[in-house]
Amino acid sequence: MMLSLLKSLLRSAAILLLVSFATFCLMFGNGTGIARAILGYQATEADVQRKVVNLGLDRPLFVQFGDWLVNAVTGNLGESFFTGQTVTSALSTRVPVTLTLVILTLILTLILSVLLGVAAAVYGGWLDKVLQFVAVLGAAVPPFIIAIALVFMFAISIRLFPATGYVSPDRSFSGWILSVTLPVVALLIGSVASAASQFRGAVLDALSKDFVRTLRARGLKESHVIFRHVLRNAGGPGLTVLSLQTLGLLGGAIFVEQVMALPGMGQMANQSAQQGDVPMVMGTVVVTIIIVLSVNFLGDLANSVLNPKARTR
Repeated sequence: MMLSLLKSLLRSAAILLLVSFATFCLMFGNGTGIARAILGYQATEADVQRKVVNLGLDRPLFVQFGDWLVNAVTGNLGESFFTGQTVTSALSTRVPVTLTLVILTLILTLILSVLLGVAAAVYGGWLDKVLQFVAVLGAAVPPFIIAIALVFMFAISIRLFPATGYVSPDRSFSGWILSVTLPVVALLIGSVASAASQFRGAVLDALSKDFVRTLRARGLKESHVIFRHVLRNAGGPGLTVLSLQTLGLLGGAIFVEQVMALPGMGQMANQSAQQGDVPMVMGTVVVTIIIVLSVNFLGDLANSVLNPKARTR
């Protein structure tokens, strides 16, 4: 098991390095455009070139990336080209908002998808058909469209929830609940539909195994068979799919934050990418990948606990 987890950590480190380098390559080569955006379009060519040199954007790609990587390993993600604010400071206020949405959505997705997936697999009938229809619909409709619909229905028409803005829990817990409800529901609909469908398939596969017939022949209660044995076997594939949804949830959160004016990473990432603010973009990408890899690692760990066969891979 330890060897499997060590391999997972090494893979995560390699992925983080590759994604960081790929992002840096995409941002490379626009030093003049970035400098002109900082100074304004009235700046002279000499001022622009001087700014490019001051920012170090005239150096070769590998030199720039190497300097950034050395600083990043020590925890220094640099400063914004436009505001001078440190990336770490900017992220410290933005990451909690996005993490709140993603973590709440993941927890609720896990609970609801297990319940719905098991119910659809065991009882079938109309519940199974509804789940499959909702899974297709949830995959087809992006979260920001759902967010817009929810805002019109529950914030503008009925006025049960605020349409925009975020309230931190230390300011007002009830205000925090109200401010995150619609964004979480917007992310939750598609996430639950997809994960529940996967859990349904895993449970159906486990129910067809010989050990289930043996347990039933021994006279064990159906609830005991389902929740103590079937769900244990079906939990591994279901958790793997759920962990893989983290990147999709983060991507969905970016658009939902834009729709509902939430001060999360999505808003900062969008603005930084448009400006060409390399340190901010790189910091956002690194934190995003770390979150995704951490969730995937926890999914692998849970899978190793539930499924002994996974420990040998």
